[in-house]
Amino acid sequence: MKNVWVFVFVLLIVSVLGLYLFTFQVSETEIAVVTRFGEPTRTLYKPGVYLKWPRPINHIQRYDGRNQIYETVLTDTTTAGGEPITVTSYIIWKIDDPLVFRESVVDKEEAEIQLDVLLQDTQNTVIGQHYFGDFVNSDLEKIKFTEIENEMATRIGPAAKKLGIDVKVIGIRRLAVSETVTKAVFERMKAERTRKTEAITKAGETEADTIKKNAEARRTELLAIVEARAKAIRGSGDAEAAGYYKMLEDDPEFAMFLRDIEALRKILEKETTIVLGADTDPIQLLKKVPDIKPKERAAGESGR
Repeated sequence: MKNVWVFVFVLLIVSVLGLYLFTFQVSETEIAVVTRFGEPTRTLYKPGVYLKWPRPINHIQRYDGRNQIYETVLTDTTTAGGEPITVTSYIIWKIDDPLVFRESVVDKEEAEIQLDVLLQDTQNTVIGQHYFGDFVNSDLEKIKFTEIENEMATRIGPAAKKLGIDVKVIGIRRLAVSETVTKAVFERMKAERTRKTEAITKAGETEADTIKKNAEARRTELLAIVEARAKAIRGSGDAEAAGYYKMLEDDPEFAMFLRDIEALRKILEKETTIVLGADTDPIQLLKKVPDIKPKERAAGESGR
C-alpha cells in the first residue's frame, strides 16, 4: 500500500513537470511568439493553453497586446511665425506585427524610445508649419488642433508601421506659452482687429457717401420733374382761369351761377352732412334753378 502512494506521488510530480515543460498559457491581454532555437515559428493572438518543447528548443516571448500610451515631456518648439511655445504630446499605440516588433525594437522600453524620437521630430515639423493663431485664437473656428493632430498622425503612422506598431491616436495634451509671447501675440491680434474695424468702417462710410450722392442726384432729378409738372399745371390753370375771368367780366351773374353749381357738385359727391340755411349759396339751387342764360356775344366777337 505504501508503494502505491509513492507511485501516485511520483506520477503527480512527473505530470506537473510535464505540464510545466511541455505546455504554456497565453492570457487575453497577451500576444505570444514561439521560437525554435531562436527562430520564430508561431504567433499566438488567442488566449488558451498550448503545447511546446522545453527550453532551449522552444522559447516563448510574450508581448502586451493592449493599447499603450506614451507621453513626451514638455518640449520647446516654434510656430511658423517664430513664436516659441512649449508642448506635451502623447501617442496611443499597440503592437501590430509582433515579428517585426521583435526584430526592430525587441521590447516596450525600446519601443517607447523609438516613438519618442518620432513624436518629437513630427511634433516640431508639423507645429513649425502652423501659425500661433492656429493654437490660440479668440475665434474658436480658427483653432486647428484637430487638423494639426491629424497631420502628426499621418506623418508618424508609416514610420511606426516599420517598427511593427499601429498608431491609434496622436494628440497635444498641453500647450504652454510665455507671458511675453502671449502679450505680444494678443497685441498683434488686437492691432489686426483694429485694422479690420477701420477698413470696414471706411468701406461703410464710402458706401454711405455713395448712397447719399445717388439719393441727392435722384432728389434733384425728381424736384426738376415736379417743378416742370407744377409749371405746366400752373400754366394750364392760369389759362383756364383766364377764361373764367373773361366770362366773369362779360357775364358776372352767369359766372357766379356756374361757381355755385360746381360748389354744390363737390358738396354732394361725398356722404356729407352740412346744416345750412335754405337761402344759403349754393343750397338755394336745390329749391329753384334761376333763369340765367349766358349773354350773347357782341357781333364783333361772334365772328372770331
